[in-house]
Amino acid sequence: MDTPITPSQVGRAVYACIRECAATLRADCFDATQNAYDAALAADGQSREAGVLRCIVRNAMIGRNEGMPICQDTGSVWVCLEVGEQLAVPGDVFSEVPAAVERAYVEGRLRMSMVKDALFDRANTQSNNPAFTEVRIVPGAGCRMHVMLKGGGSDNASRLVMLPPSAGREGIKAELLACVREKAANACPPLLIGVGVGGTFDKVAALAKTALLREVGSPAQSDEAVAFERELLDAVNATGIGPGGLGGSPTALAVHLNTAPCHIAALPLAINMGCCAMRSATVELVDADGRALANPAADTWHERS
Repeated sequence: MDTPITPSQVGRAVYACIRECAATLRADCFDATQNAYDAALAADGQSREAGVLRCIVRNAMIGRNEGMPICQDTGSVWVCLEVGEQLAVPGDVFSEVPAAVERAYVEGRLRMSMVKDALFDRANTQSNNPAFTEVRIVPGAGCRMHVMLKGGGSDNASRLVMLPPSAGREGIKAELLACVREKAANACPPLLIGVGVGGTFDKVAALAKTALLREVGSPAQSDEAVAFERELLDAVNATGIGPGGLGGSPTALAVHLNTAPCHIAALPLAINMGCCAMRSATVELVDADGRALANPAADTWHERS
């Protein structure tokens, strides 16, 4: 099947997603935060957590209505193409992403946060490039793109641990709680927490990060996962760290778990924190029948510019 995917299509979609994500709290996270605020208001409208949640909700509404960034840390850019196995992917599919990133950050007046080299040259690139891009092959003939803007505070609060298999569920829970107690207040709660278990050292972090893409309130991959997510969320919220790290509840809106096979001698664990400004977008570039789709969001943002 000839691919309808083009670098131009990808670049336009990346530009649109960045502009949208920077100013718009993801809908499911907004609803979960609003629900948490309503619950806090009903319990005690004068409480500290109610005040913090009110500010988060108002900030999200201002960002959405006025097209302003909902956080001053407008993050690094992660772009993931999920490409159906029936499609071919041109080798230059991401070639227009750097220009799209720079244009989105300049025109959106977004903070440039990328340095040239983590160790040897920490000069700002002045374009928020490079974006971190990857292609994943999935069944079918469709193509979906995920874009996430990830702030430094939430990533700095994340963790990867290679546990012994004997650690089991209790070991995973203990590591998560240790990470939350040490780092959650700096990650701008209430959080969306992605937990990855399995794979290898390099793969488990991706499990945790992609767990953040799942819509809050949507079912996990199994009944066992549903129960364990609830157990972990209850434990996290029992810490009392609370919204803004100022006490109360919730500390997290959801804990999302992804698991995978692993070596008999291993129990890889990754924890990826998503802050209260959870910014990601998913767009379909090609439908299940292999037909290229128009991207109204991209067209809208290009018309605004």
